Amino acid sequence: MNYPFQNPDLPLEERVNDLVSRFTLEEKIELMCQYQAEIPRLGVQKYKHGTEGAHGVAWLGEATVFPQNTGLACTWNPELMRQIGSVIADEARVYYQRDKAVNGLTIWAPTVDMERDPRWGRTEEAYGEDPHLTGELSTGLVQGMQGDHPFYYKTVATLKHFYGNNNEVDRGCASVSIDPRNKREYYLKAFESAFRKGGAKSMMTAYNGINGTPCNLNDEVNRIVKQEWGMDGFVVGDAGDVLGTVMDHHYVDSYAEAVACSVKAGIDSITDDQEISFRALRDALEQGLLTEQDLDHALRNTFRVRFRLGEFDPEDRNPYSHVPESKLCAPEHAELSLRAARESVVLLKNDGLLPLNNNMPSAAVIGPLADEAFTDWYSGTPPYRITPLQGITEKMNGRKVNFHTGLDQVRLRSAASGQYVTLADDNRLLFGTNESSEAALFERNDWGWGSVTLRLVSSGKFVTETENGLQAIADEARGWFVKEAFGLETLPDGTTVMTSWEGKPVILDEQGRLTIGADGAEAAPFMVETVQDGIEAAAAAAKAAETAIVFVGNSPFINGKETIDRPDIVLPPSQQQLIQAVHAANPNTVVVIVGSYPFAVNWEQEHVPSIVFTSHAGQELGRAVADVLYGDYNPGGRLNMTWYKSVDQLPDLMDYDIIKGKRTYQYFDGDVLYPFGHGLSYTRFAYGRLSISEPVMKADGQVTVSVQVRNEGDRAGDEVVQLYVSANNSRVVRPLKTLKGFRRIHLDPGASETVSFELAAEELAFWDVTRERYCIESGEYSVMVGPSSSQAAETAILQVEGEVIPPRSLSGRVRAVNYDDYSGVFIDECREGGESIRVATESGWIAFHDVEFSEPVSTFEARVSGHIRGGELVLATGSPDGPIIGSCKVIPTGGRQAWTTVKASVEAICGRHDVFLILKGEVQVSWLRMV
Repeated sequence: MNYPFQNPDLPLEERVNDLVSRFTLEEKIELMCQYQAEIPRLGVQKYKHGTEGAHGVAWLGEATVFPQNTGLACTWNPELMRQIGSVIADEARVYYQRDKAVNGLTIWAPTVDMERDPRWGRTEEAYGEDPHLTGELSTGLVQGMQGDHPFYYKTVATLKHFYGNNNEVDRGCASVSIDPRNKREYYLKAFESAFRKGGAKSMMTAYNGINGTPCNLNDEVNRIVKQEWGMDGFVVGDAGDVLGTVMDHHYVDSYAEAVACSVKAGIDSITDDQEISFRALRDALEQGLLTEQDLDHALRNTFRVRFRLGEFDPEDRNPYSHVPESKLCAPEHAELSLRAARESVVLLKNDGLLPLNNNMPSAAVIGPLADEAFTDWYSGTPPYRITPLQGITEKMNGRKVNFHTGLDQVRLRSAASGQYVTLADDNRLLFGTNESSEAALFERNDWGWGSVTLRLVSSGKFVTETENGLQAIADEARGWFVKEAFGLETLPDGTTVMTSWEGKPVILDEQGRLTIGADGAEAAPFMVETVQDGIEAAAAAAKAAETAIVFVGNSPFINGKETIDRPDIVLPPSQQQLIQAVHAANPNTVVVIVGSYPFAVNWEQEHVPSIVFTSHAGQELGRAVADVLYGDYNPGGRLNMTWYKSVDQLPDLMDYDIIKGKRTYQYFDGDVLYPFGHGLSYTRFAYGRLSISEPVMKADGQVTVSVQVRNEGDRAGDEVVQLYVSANNSRVVRPLKTLKGFRRIHLDPGASETVSFELAAEELAFWDVTRERYCIESGEYSVMVGPSSSQAAETAILQVEGEVIPPRSLSGRVRAVNYDDYSGVFIDECREGGESIRVATESGWIAFHDVEFSEPVSTFEARVSGHIRGGELVLATGSPDGPIIGSCKVIPTGGRQAWTTVKASVEAICGRHDVFLILKGEVQVSWLRMV
């Protein structure tokens, strides 16, 4: 039998509606989760939402691995991102063709979260601290992944995580406070481009809450993403977060409520335990919390995407229906990986040591990351890995290369028996010999902050925790739980004790074998005997070479990763000591940071001649770095984040207000180590005069900004031309500057190019809380073009004919969250609708600036909650300590969401004033007015 949904010539919506209408209620339930059920009678196959593909197809087998996303962001190249997205889609198609039930075509990438804090454990996964850069790069990736056919998609991109997800500690239960301006101008802005311009057809919500509401229940999914931005695909919850509405957020009391509220808030596919989710959906339907029509709406969204992936159509209609197997790990994909790795390298400092002489007789390659090419949790399995040591050795072409990790080689000896650790036949660690010559020799890597790995020198295997105790059998220190990372603590008596990755003591069993004890057990003390001092050996290797290249950085699985935020932004102390020792032995030292984050390398910036940064750049890391070091590739990467000098320059990790907290290059006014957009070259670029097509721009217009860039050096190279804008006068605090355009160009020696940007007036808008809409203010704007956020090579003034924001009015209901300033409060929910302001401790205030009282007012009214203790509201003018014009007590209401309306008399006031509302005690305010 042929059904209308099987006819590819019918309109898409007609086909989608027809198919969904034919499912039974039980079938609909079984199609609501990540692993969608097979419906044989209708020819619907099993399907899985969520193939990992952050920087290459992951977890399915060998695939081309590109640099980490934070490295790709340093390319500042949206076209490159489009090409990478196309490769990811091709390789995902190959795996889909092998097993369509397991290897889906909806790819969980890109990560669009704003990185306002470099301590975030998942910094490696996203594109930096600027919404314009993130938007353009993620848009490019989305376009490549989805393809350019007018109907069919190659794959579908799932943007994650919507939104305000920039901390790992308590991410599943915490709520972050984000006011309307931060929300509209920063956090949402990064996602908007990938939907409006990129056409992304899927999105994942975040684990955290926003202003008291878990993200999977956020009404902005429907209201903004689906309605305002027009996204007609589907939304998935992050793994476990729908049920986490009960278990973690404690927001509702039952799984039935959790799934019902999530589906109604816009979640179309649930990524949780399926049996529990199915039962919860049935319960929600039985209890009247959900209707069958709610399921229909969600399933239309998921199947609309499956139709456009070509699943229900003849293969000859879909240009993506058969991707050759040869595309998987194809040579041209490897070339693109190498290109991406090269373009992502950032030259942070160069006092002339780089590029290295291709004919130098010797080089020392040093450091714990020198012979590594790490992958991360969301990496695929690379078909090969080129380490920096391999890349440099290839460049040296048989000339002398001195290599040392800079790590100590140690033996472990029992403090009680005096016996050394040796290996049993199964590679278990045990104290079993008195002969040091027979003892196991380990390379100890101290990653700092209580994390140490031990690697057996003879086999290269890592010591890891297993069910059989400690065994030297692991190929890498990696995993969701990194069981190769141990804590080593030296006690006052000079002995050392060891703890597991989860803090449990390492003890001896009855056979003298090292194993993990229960909490509270006494750890076995032992002595660490250093056989070779790694820093001394590295310094000797450096001294014997013409140039030393030190590779330092992080492991993507230790001290900072998903579920763990970084404790600091400096390098591990052992790596800092290594750099200093090598530099003392050989002043011709290059430091190469291979990392997932910005680092505070202040000593290195002051003393080391040349510093290079690369992310963990995938399978071609070593060749790319070597090409840059030896001048075969002229670096053109630019930083996607500010590199601060110290964590002391950063507010609390949970402070999401970038405006008041002065975060990112947009608002931070202190001295930084390296600014956003920074990156050097082996050549010199000069900027000609900046021109603007029109001196005045209307509120609905746009202008063309042009500048000539010339390569004045003797090497071809890439320059990233960056356009920034700042408002010179405004009703509110505006950014010091904001990126509004960029272009990466290649110029031969002596060549020049005129680079033009189209700047639309809407790009100058800010969110006006007084009228809850974007506003383009009249006034003077500085337009700046240069090579980084701190270097305006050329500046011009642009006059904008926009609007002047009128004085505020408090005569109608004003949402409390639409304040102009605040202190001591944060934003919480109001289940009556909207949001509310809540005191952080015992007292705080919100301010409403330039309020006009055209007629004297006499009454203050507010919607409040008094919780258990109640509190007080006080009205003042001019400042929080200014004249008090009224106050009222707020009695306890019995809960945070128990709302009542209060009224109080106020002194007659007229004219224009700044009004301050002081909150004391447990008072919470949803809206207010003065009449």
